[in-house]
Amino acid sequence: MPPSFGLALSDEQRLSWLRLIRSENVGARTFRTLLNQFGGAGEALAALPDLARRGGATRQLRLCSRADAERELAGLARIRGRVIALGEPDYPAVLAQMEGAPPLLTVIGSSAVFVQPSVSIVGARNASAAGRTFAARLAMDLGRAGFCITSGLARGIDAAAHEASLSTGTVAVLAGGADSIYPPEHIPLLARVLEGGAAVTEMPLGWEPRARDFPRRNRIIAGLSMGTVIVEAAMRSGSLITARLANEIGREVMAAPGSPLDPRCEGSNRLLRDGATLITCAEHVVEALSPGLRHQPDLFETSFSEGGQVSPAWNEDGEVRSRIEGLLGPSPCDVDDLVRLSGSSARDVQMSLLELELAGRLERHGNGRISLI
Repeated sequence: MPPSFGLALSDEQRLSWLRLIRSENVGARTFRTLLNQFGGAGEALAALPDLARRGGATRQLRLCSRADAERELAGLARIRGRVIALGEPDYPAVLAQMEGAPPLLTVIGSSAVFVQPSVSIVGARNASAAGRTFAARLAMDLGRAGFCITSGLARGIDAAAHEASLSTGTVAVLAGGADSIYPPEHIPLLARVLEGGAAVTEMPLGWEPRARDFPRRNRIIAGLSMGTVIVEAAMRSGSLITARLANEIGREVMAAPGSPLDPRCEGSNRLLRDGATLITCAEHVVEALSPGLRHQPDLFETSFSEGGQVSPAWNEDGEVRSRIEGLLGPSPCDVDDLVRLSGSSARDVQMSLLELELAGRLERHGNGRISLI
């Protein structure tokens, strides 16, 4: 059985959540910290300007206005889209288990596909005929075995995987807004995906995808799936980024072997050399994922809720923040090390980091590491 979530936002709360996540310097982890501290998105929004000022912001923080949030929700409604909050029943359960999962996910299509176990199939845009044929066969066989196929709507392997799983369920993860489809020639393909599947994104409506948005998309692809299969990937490719992100969040990484003479297979072959699971058919994928299928994840329990109890106040005299700034530098470090070396409570350290992040002075890296900009 899929996890059962208990959060139910009112229209006003959903609007406040959207305003908060669309405000400047507010990411998924910052969002969670703010709700835990202030008990609601509305209260967090009111506190943002002062938090940024305390963190050393040199200009006023840009907050998402109520009018802008209302326009986004109305625009989504026109294309039959909606925003689902982390912890609500329709939010993909497997994505919710990922650290830093998007607090709000824009969804078009049927959320019923999120109930199926999912496998991601990604690979080269300039894929060979053999690569596309294999991706399509794998997607079709996995679909018949009860899996939803997740991919990024890109040319090549992604498109082949979507096409082959239209009748059994597929999810397209977008790098831009729900109305900014890339590549444009895949708009008809997306329409077919939505007949029985879904498209998801964490980006605002109207957002045109940029190069730096694709790794964010790739993280959602990995997070939506129990495992990721790479079919043809060069050494410098987005597919390898997806594989790395899947590995970081503890999901199975699999790859199909390719010709050592084909540069399109150099990266996927390297994954196999480094320990990825070798697969040549759907049965191999099912076998690799079988432990996870037998042991369904525990129910997800969100650590924040609207109208919840406000966390105790933190040290506001600037002492902790000064110590944290002194310990931080351009080299990434662990938050646990900051707590130990500063001699401060974990809450005071987290709030100091929140102030620095809202001021645009903090950079987050993989595995929870941070550095000062």
